Amino acid sequence: MNPRKKRQNLIIELINKETISTQEELLIKLKESGIDVTQATVSRDIKDLKLIKKVGQDGRSKYAINQTVTDDYLVKYYTILSGAVISVDYAVNTSVIKCYAGMAMAACAAIDSMEWEGVVGTLAGDDTIFVLCRTEQAAKQLKESVEKMINI
Repeated sequence: MNPRKKRQNLIIELINKETISTQEELLIKLKESGIDVTQATVSRDIKDLKLIKKVGQDGRSKYAINQTVTDDYLVKYYTILSGAVISVDYAVNTSVIKCYAGMAMAACAAIDSMEWEGVVGTLAGDDTIFVLCRTEQAAKQLKESVEKMINI
């Protein structure tokens, strides 16, 4: 995975886990994760990812993924999934998606944002995502769609 994609996936993971209100806070979190970049780079990443600011539960503003799904966003979600997912399988109505270490949260956020028909909910760990589907057919369709995205 190229450094830009890796960094942007980490940014998505960070903003999903923590309340990050400023570019400076994001710079610090990236440095703590071993990625040393400039403020200009972070600014470009925020623009590329089309992050928005919203009010968190604690009342502070924070960066978040825009929940509006457009063609541009779908391309980004496909990019995240193709860079994060190793394999996908299903049993009955549950899909299991294996990811590279540390990438499951970003991939799970992408899946949630894509609003797949038939998906009831998702749960991400460090390298595994469980996707509860309404039916076995929905789980099978999710598996096939993700496989196409990651070119298995």
